[in-house]
Amino acid sequence: MTPSQIQDQTDIIQEKKELIQEVLEAYPEKSAKKRAKHLNVYEEGKSDCGVKSNIKSVPGVMTTRGCAFAGAKGVVWGPVKDMVHVSHGPIGCGYYSWSGRRNYYIGKTGVDTFGTMQFTTDFQEKDIVFGGDKKLDKALKEIEALFPLNQGITIESECPVGLIGDDIEAVSRKVSKEIDKSIVPVRCEGFRGVSQSLGHHIANDTVRDWVLPIAEKKTNEELGYEPSDYDVAVIGDYNIGGDAWSSRILLEEIGLRVICQFSGDGTFNEVLLTQRAKLNLIHCYRSMNYICRHMEETYGIPWLEFNFFGPTQIAKSLRKIAAKFDETIQEKAEQVIAKYKAQADAISAKYRSRLEGKTVMIMVGGLRPRHVVPAFEDLGMQVVGTGYEFGHNDDYKRTTDYIKDGTIIYDDVTGYEFEEFARKLKPDLIAAGIKEKYVFQKMALPFRQMHSWDYSGPYHGYDGFAVFARDMDLAINSPTWGLVQAPWKQN
Repeated sequence: MTPSQIQDQTDIIQEKKELIQEVLEAYPEKSAKKRAKHLNVYEEGKSDCGVKSNIKSVPGVMTTRGCAFAGAKGVVWGPVKDMVHVSHGPIGCGYYSWSGRRNYYIGKTGVDTFGTMQFTTDFQEKDIVFGGDKKLDKALKEIEALFPLNQGITIESECPVGLIGDDIEAVSRKVSKEIDKSIVPVRCEGFRGVSQSLGHHIANDTVRDWVLPIAEKKTNEELGYEPSDYDVAVIGDYNIGGDAWSSRILLEEIGLRVICQFSGDGTFNEVLLTQRAKLNLIHCYRSMNYICRHMEETYGIPWLEFNFFGPTQIAKSLRKIAAKFDETIQEKAEQVIAKYKAQADAISAKYRSRLEGKTVMIMVGGLRPRHVVPAFEDLGMQVVGTGYEFGHNDDYKRTTDYIKDGTIIYDDVTGYEFEEFARKLKPDLIAAGIKEKYVFQKMALPFRQMHSWDYSGPYHGYDGFAVFARDMDLAINSPTWGLVQAPWKQN
């Protein structure tokens, strides 16, 4: 860069820092001081984004975070399709039993798969007073009688269970012996931790404590497994809109064998098989890095984070994965990249002219605030702001590999902050969650719901990139936006 370009970039960064200060002025002094730690402008060359994370939200502000129950039930365990997942507590939290994230699966619902069914112990006042252990015991036995083809049961405890002290572990052990099936107690009461992130961790710990010890005792024959040198497990892909299927196509095309999908379209037996993999491929680092680290330390299974959003990252990830295997896999990876290059180039050429130079603000959970950035860039779009609902410091460090100098970073952004940043930055597209969708559409801002792809998908892989590009074009270039005006365009 020339000295004048460096000065221009310095001015832009300073201007955005002033914008952050302007937004903070609406808060009381104490709240502004707390929130200032969670907002920053990224400067190239720094090893992190300079924001604090995984800290309690400021009371009184609107946060988009979920709870520990949501993280354990709605994310990690819920998509395991042939297990019954019981919401232990009042009926309300059972919403997360309905597969609201569109975790696609193959099977006969109610016979051998149960992902979109709701199972709950439906706590009443008397259960709060006298305890729910007996009710849980009865429910588990009823489930076994009604759905005998289930391959196991998980129990996700809700807030009242933690408050009254039900011993779900004891009930699990007792009934497990009686029905001769695995029952996994997940003590994920919603009040635990500062967000759904702790629920992910708790669910990972139950895999470590209640599932992998079973796998250690089983032979390959008992698990129906014949080892090969190319066995991999896909971890933390929840098959939203069919994502895991698109990823699996590419992995198998380069010669690998996917023995486990944990947990989108996955089975309990596949969870047991993760211990046999030669490499764990983790998609959502935030929700599943814990169990990958445990398997590396305990069984010596290496793990690798991959990104299949957009052709640039797909090629990088395929090469990175192939490098862990022999030359045969590496050669096939290059062949697959070459095979899909024309398709990817055609998609970029088709939509780039319509999306070139458009700006985006992102705010979601998991991996998306960084992983989808290159997919936008493959279409000529620029991400001007990004942040996580429940990210940790290591998430933000990994984000520096994806974002550009001058990007505004916001951790656990409040409703007010997000709206104000949108007013000032005037993005062409907001990519966030369902809670934000209608607010920004009323502001005449094109929007894509990026938790479950706005009823679309898949977005992973080369096939998914075609869907992603189409959806961004439909959102931004819809003629309906000519019928309304953004607030900053009104007199």
